[in-house]
Amino acid sequence: MTQAAADVARLDARAEARLGVLFGLGAYGLWGVFPLYFKAIAQVPALEVLAHRIVWSVLLLVALVLLQRRGRALLRVLAHWPTALALATTTVLIALNWFVFIWAVANNHVLQSSLGYFINPLVNVLLGFVFLRERLRRGQVLAVALAAVGVGLRTWHQVPWIALVLAGSFGFYGLLRKVARVDALLGLTVETALLAPWAAGYLLYLGARGDGAFGAVSPKLTILLLLAGVITAVPLLWFTHAAKRLTLTTLGFLQYLAPTGHFLLAVLAFGEPFTRHDVLSFALIWSALGIYSADAVQRGRQLAPVG
Repeated sequence: MTQAAADVARLDARAEARLGVLFGLGAYGLWGVFPLYFKAIAQVPALEVLAHRIVWSVLLLVALVLLQRRGRALLRVLAHWPTALALATTTVLIALNWFVFIWAVANNHVLQSSLGYFINPLVNVLLGFVFLRERLRRGQVLAVALAAVGVGLRTWHQVPWIALVLAGSFGFYGLLRKVARVDALLGLTVETALLAPWAAGYLLYLGARGDGAFGAVSPKLTILLLLAGVITAVPLLWFTHAAKRLTLTTLGFLQYLAPTGHFLLAVLAFGEPFTRHDVLSFALIWSALGIYSADAVQRGRQLAPVG
């Protein structure tokens, strides 16, 4: 390769990286303000919101798969039984995660949701050690230990079951998706498709009883419910574009934007109490994440090619 060609390649790589950062900021930034959307529809029961999110998401995701001409790839995923079985399990986990998060926002527990997503990276490390026999480095051990103390102190005051369910369900979800080796778009399409019959049936049942919110409360609420598919699919697509262009270390830093957004909204916008127990617990967890991030950067430099 000539020097000129090498310079062009480096410029292209930098442009792709900058584009990846923009996609990553968009994805995690949008996930960070999710509580605003679910707070706006808090009058709708969480189970009904979950059903709407599934129905409108699967319609949009299937359309995206067809537009990208990946229908055959989707059928291959469904035809591969080990992958289909893994996705059937992740379907339950993502439904649980979505439901608990929707319920938490509607019932003024956004601070706990932020706690759950802050500790999620460290839960992933622990699950990798237990189930994938991944070796823990000293920095990771210290980070997990500090986070455990932080959660333990929070538990001493009140068990943060919302945070634990969110972190645990999403942690196991990530573990199984790693084993399944299916990209985000196809995987989520399968998961929502598996849930769609239940979700559609439940919404039809509510409509027959006259208890459904869709089209019965206000045009604004109906439009917001229709947007459930968009707010699910758009950050997912931005994330997939970011993941193709960025290193895992960079993505690891960007992922803290979402729980940070939840935390700021909980304390500054929604007025949720931030007690002394919360201050100490979050301080320990943020310290753990700082150690974890520093360890990830050091590891990335060690593995980076020389020259």
